[in-house]
Amino acid sequence: MKPLAGRLSSAVRATGRLVRRLVVFARRRAVACNELWRHSLQFRVTISTLALSFAVVFVLGMVLQNQITERLLDTKRKAAIEQTQSLADTAARELVGVGGESPDALHTRLENALKKLSSVGSSPSGAGAGTFEPVLASVEPGQPNADPIHVGPFSSVPVQLREFVENNAFSRLEHTVVGEDGSRTTYLIVGTPLNTVATPMQLYLLFPLTGEQNTVSTVQNTLLVGGLVLLLLLAGITNLVVRQVVRPVRQAAAAAEQFAGGDLDQRLAVVGEDDVAKLSVSYNRMAASIQHQIRQLEEFGGLQRRFTSDVSHELRTPLTTVRMAADVLHASREQFPAGLARSTELLVDELDRFEALLGDLLEISRLDAGVEELAAEYIDVRPIATRAVEQVRVLAAGTGSEVRLVLPDEDAAAEVDARRVERILRNLLANAVDHSEGKPVVLTVAADETAVAVTVRDYGVGLRMGESDLVFNRFWRADPSRNRRTGGTGLGLAISQEDARLHGGLLDAWGETGHGACFRLVLPRQQGMPLDDGPLALPPADAVSEITLSPSSVLELQPEPEVILPEPEQANPGNADREGVGR
Repeated sequence: MKPLAGRLSSAVRATGRLVRRLVVFARRRAVACNELWRHSLQFRVTISTLALSFAVVFVLGMVLQNQITERLLDTKRKAAIEQTQSLADTAARELVGVGGESPDALHTRLENALKKLSSVGSSPSGAGAGTFEPVLASVEPGQPNADPIHVGPFSSVPVQLREFVENNAFSRLEHTVVGEDGSRTTYLIVGTPLNTVATPMQLYLLFPLTGEQNTVSTVQNTLLVGGLVLLLLLAGITNLVVRQVVRPVRQAAAAAEQFAGGDLDQRLAVVGEDDVAKLSVSYNRMAASIQHQIRQLEEFGGLQRRFTSDVSHELRTPLTTVRMAADVLHASREQFPAGLARSTELLVDELDRFEALLGDLLEISRLDAGVEELAAEYIDVRPIATRAVEQVRVLAAGTGSEVRLVLPDEDAAAEVDARRVERILRNLLANAVDHSEGKPVVLTVAADETAVAVTVRDYGVGLRMGESDLVFNRFWRADPSRNRRTGGTGLGLAISQEDARLHGGLLDAWGETGHGACFRLVLPRQQGMPLDDGPLALPPADAVSEITLSPSSVLELQPEPEVILPEPEQANPGNADREGVGR
């Protein structure tokens, strides 16, 4: 018993594994067909045509089969009725004078008549409806339950047909008879009363429909094979026709992709004068027009870059002269009246800003021209961040903002251009100090296996919705009416974003009105390495409570104002040297 139970359990497990494999295979095939249906016009048109053709062929086959079957049966019924009527007359002649005999004598007369009917039916002149089996019976209309006297397969005649014939009605019926060996044979049974005989007699002829069934089966097989062949031919023809239409479309799509990839000379071949040829001509005209406009824009951009570069270079010489004169005046400002001395200081400040603007214009023109090269080396980013903080510390002290530096304990080395990364951080810090309104500015450095990230967080005016995508535009300002403290050129963030792209990195921004802003720089540790979001998230972690909590909750959770926002006069100047060291 135990071995049998083990075998059954193993069979069940094997069957379960087989079913799971079949389900997985079916799902994969379904997914593949779904993808092919979504992406292939040729496949969709072919399958749709095949489905509609199958429906048409199926309906047509059913109609033809029914028509052929009805015609065969009608022909068989007419021939059987005619032959039954003819043999009824023959049987009446053979049974003339029957009446009053004993059952044995009557049975003998019926056997003789049956032999006569069989011989007449087997002759060439009596084979109109094919072979048949005759049955003769003598049943009184008022004695349906009595044992009738009969010759032939009387049990094959159904009871309902007997009742009609015994009541002097000419009837026919298709009936299936099950033989002793279990075989099933369908007969067309025609019954007629023999009214010319004194004793009530009934004649039944059983015409087998085997030939007609074979004919219908042959017709069905022919229609099935013909339908399948027709469907395959239609599928092949549809596939060829659709390929002739889809192939030019695919060629146009490939040409469009190459054109979008920068191959502006890509064109379609024009063959013939049909609709596809007109499409090719229209596409070629459109491509030529776009190519002409792109060339014009490239020429205009080149002229603009040359103009910016030439103007910047040409302004260098007079600017140098003015700078020399301004420096002389600035050195002697103590000898001037107070108003004139202040004008000299303003002149020097504006010259500094003008020089910075010229430098930024030259830098942005080189970046636009694509002539800048990345002098990358594998160095630690932490010293770069420290130098950038030290460079803006004087600027931050003038605005009352505290610059905090948060550095990781582990190494944060990456393959970067130190000069460009330092410029990016300096621009971000200067921008944060300019908008911090005296509140702290925090620079955080972090690293993981693939990237090094730096965030600059301030708690000033912040950014309105949608402005985080505009801050990197050239000469864009969040609030033109706000007084500027640092006097930036308006190109610093644009140059920083181009420097980040030159590294294969990412520079993005986040901000909320009244909650400050945060700029994030993500650089790959090695050039060409895929870049993800980096180790520092944006929005920053401290922005969650500011956005999700109610104002009262924010006030309750914040530390004392003098702890995080010290007044400039309360800050200890001696701590300035320790601000660059963070945890």
